[in-house]
Amino acid sequence: MILRKWENLPPEMQVPEVKEYYDLLSKRKFQLVLKRAFDVVVSFLLLVILSPAFAVLAIAIKLDSKGPVFYRQTRVTRYGEKFRIFKFRSMVTDADKGSLLTVGGDSRITKTGRFIRKYKLDELSQLLDVFRGTMTFVGTRPEVPKYVEKYTPEMMATLLMPAGITSEASVYYKDENELLDAAQDVEKTYLEVVLPDKMKYNLAAIRSFSFIDDIKVMILTVLAVFRK
Repeated sequence: MILRKWENLPPEMQVPEVKEYYDLLSKRKFQLVLKRAFDVVVSFLLLVILSPAFAVLAIAIKLDSKGPVFYRQTRVTRYGEKFRIFKFRSMVTDADKGSLLTVGGDSRITKTGRFIRKYKLDELSQLLDVFRGTMTFVGTRPEVPKYVEKYTPEMMATLLMPAGITSEASVYYKDENELLDAAQDVEKTYLEVVLPDKMKYNLAAIRSFSFIDDIKVMILTVLAVFRK
């Protein structure tokens, strides 16, 4: 993983608030290369090992409701580039014609979907994104373009790295579902409360980035899933 030259970043990222983070990451080139090498090797091995589980999930999803196995929503990753994420479908077809945010009791979630969302199994297919380079194991969760447009200049620094399957924010920010479930205006609460709070973790992670910290976050994620 190699950083683009500063002058080759998108104009909206060439701001003082991002430069601080860019300078820190540019001093950790070996760590970035190690991160990408780990992503490629481990994602490939997991895709091979978990292929039987992928088959079982695919069958369960198809038997439960009509529609494709994968949900391919447009998200934003490194340098503001758009990509179509791989997620095992946990909601009814065309669910994204409503709100882009999902709360705990959302009627659009299928029976199989409730199970796979509880144990984060819908995100296993993102190993495909990690292998192809549109995502990484540890990094800021990928947002839809609509919410990236609301980023502050400093939040744009999270786009110096690929979007991630998990992050410190995912592990430690435990109140997201409760806040959204209780909110009268879900999108307003997400933009004004949830997103800024999660970004504090994401920006801190970039500021202190190291490959070892990535491994720690992955271990914490696995433990958090098993606690459920």
